[in-house]
Amino acid sequence: MEWRTLLSPRRERESSGRSKSTDLRSEFEKDYHRIIGSASFRRLQDKTQVFPLDKSDFIRTRLTHSLEVSSLGKSLGQNIGENILKFRRNSGFTPKMKEDISHILECAGLIHDIGNPPFGHFGEVAIREWFIRNLPELSFCGQPVADMLSEQMKQDFYHFEGNAQALRLVTKLHYLVDEHGMNLTYALLNTIIKYPVPSTEIREDSGNIKDKKMGYYLADEAVFRRVTEATGAGNNRHPLTYILEAADDLAYKTADIEDAFVKGFITYYTLERELAPLEKNYPESPFKPLEKLRQLYARGIKKGVSNPESYAVKNWIISAQGFLISCATFGFTSNYDSIMAGTFGQDLFYGTYGEKLMDLLGDLAYRRVFSSMEIYKMEVAESAILDNLMDKLVRAVLYYDTDIRQDTIDKRVFSFISDNYKNAYKLQSEGKSEAEKLYLRLLLVTDYVCGMTDSYAKRLYQEMNGII
Repeated sequence: MEWRTLLSPRRERESSGRSKSTDLRSEFEKDYHRIIGSASFRRLQDKTQVFPLDKSDFIRTRLTHSLEVSSLGKSLGQNIGENILKFRRNSGFTPKMKEDISHILECAGLIHDIGNPPFGHFGEVAIREWFIRNLPELSFCGQPVADMLSEQMKQDFYHFEGNAQALRLVTKLHYLVDEHGMNLTYALLNTIIKYPVPSTEIREDSGNIKDKKMGYYLADEAVFRRVTEATGAGNNRHPLTYILEAADDLAYKTADIEDAFVKGFITYYTLERELAPLEKNYPESPFKPLEKLRQLYARGIKKGVSNPESYAVKNWIISAQGFLISCATFGFTSNYDSIMAGTFGQDLFYGTYGEKLMDLLGDLAYRRVFSSMEIYKMEVAESAILDNLMDKLVRAVLYYDTDIRQDTIDKRVFSFISDNYKNAYKLQSEGKSEAEKLYLRLLLVTDYVCGMTDSYAKRLYQEMNGII
């Protein structure tokens, strides 16, 4: 892969070029303004990161998380770009390319979760499991729906994925000027495709991180092909995708600990106990996590702060992030050749001093937060909301756009779906077979549900079930 094509500024619809003389922004800077001005991006302020419908103004939402990933991604891009220039890792790499990389990653951080449904990653699981339970039972004109759909169509729903939905949203569903969505640059679109494989080629045990999940729906395969052909990435991960993923992992694994501390799931002393074995087992690491935590606690005492535990934990998070940024930078630059060849199958923390710290933070959050009774109770309620919405919406779309008359309630439920999504369906369904249209109508449901905020999903559920 070559940076010259990887940083492709092309779009699905090219601009007329009339404003070139007065608009000095690069194509990637234009992407940034398209994103932050979009309704889809604004909705992230009411979507769950960890704690759904939380009343605290401290706890992170998808919006604040995305802003953090954007900031970290830009910083990593600057570090890595400077390293490529300084050590001349690629003779064709220019200072302008370093600048473009930073802008692309800044934008990618903003939209990497834009396709996620309400209620965080549990929302993805709930939708996936709804299809696993219900798709085999659905019938259309007396024929099993599962028999009508191709294998890839079915697997798209069984492996429903927010990453694939993000690509779909920004290329088709954000209907502003035409059918090309936000009409973002190919370099940016390729960067957010974390898993460049269809649902039928997922290989969780392949040993290559790119095969873990689905990256695009069958309905969006043509867009995927145009993007990856233009950038030259093909079926490989775009090099900037590794950096975006590192920024995402770094942001949520450190933020989850801070949010868990604020919510009372873990204490200063919990973190102290958890870090002790790590420091003992890896004494050669340049970052001493336990020593640093204790130093910050002592500094808080010396400063006379009212809560030295909080002072220590929050400042420790900042120190850990700085260390992990350097680890991810090293991970990319030390594996530069294999990343550019498309053969590197790990994340950027693999083999660095930061790998074990990242593992520990993820495991700590899982044990202390995600497996807690409080979160489980929330997820049971969220599952009831999403299951009910899926039941009603799938029933409402089954016979839409057919000669068969919909009943009165189904018509009313169908009317709730955004015109943007309906317009996207009409454009994509032209000239398609009945089975292909049925597949697109089921995607119409997931499009609508994924566009919901947490509050809207809860309110719609209550209104449709007469809960006042």
